[in-house]
Amino acid sequence: MGAQWKARHKEIAANAKGKVFGKLAKEIMVAARGGADPETNSRLRIVVEQAKKASMPRDTLERAIKKGAGLLDDGGKLEQLAYEGFAPHRVPVIVECLSDNVNRTKSSMNVLFRKGQLGAAGSVSWDFSHVGMIEATANSKDADVEVAAIESGAQDFEPADEDGTAVFITDTTDLDAVCKALPNHGFTVTSAKLGYRPKNPVTLASDAEREEVEAFLEAIDGDDDVQNVYVGLA
Repeated sequence: MGAQWKARHKEIAANAKGKVFGKLAKEIMVAARGGADPETNSRLRIVVEQAKKASMPRDTLERAIKKGAGLLDDGGKLEQLAYEGFAPHRVPVIVECLSDNVNRTKSSMNVLFRKGQLGAAGSVSWDFSHVGMIEATANSKDADVEVAAIESGAQDFEPADEDGTAVFITDTTDLDAVCKALPNHGFTVTSAKLGYRPKNPVTLASDAEREEVEAFLEAIDGDDDVQNVYVGLA
């Protein structure tokens, strides 16, 4: 299922664009803590590029940068939170959240994990690798994912999916360098972030079990405070 789980049909949901903008705005606010200039803040630059590709309105983008950098009086403080546990059938899950109300988020996670099991910090993260993840699309049919991975300095790669998006895996310290190198090898970067990749993905016994796990994950992903969901599922 890949390094990061994605809700089925999320792209065509009626409120999908608003949800995407909300998540991107939070990412921008956190990244802008390191400086409001994308030219000198590589993390901010990557997220701003994602926001532009998602057609986020310029005013919304600029306000998120200023808010995160503390340049507005109403600059809210977002906390970065991570929850670990298991989906049904002992499938390991890491949930990353950005929240302005820790108690609200904690309460929501307690409810959402009732059909699974919420664990303590470190309960499943040992079974994941903390890596850089870059999604990119080929600029032509001649672009080779494996060659691009080797030449750009990526650790590993996942072949292009049905949408033509390949995933390049990097060391956490190499994320920005690989992002800059990929265009020279025929790929356009569409997103880049640090995340978690499962070491030992679980294989489920039936379609019914997979549907149960996916329903659990969709409910988690639907929470407004959730930014990313990483799952150890084959």
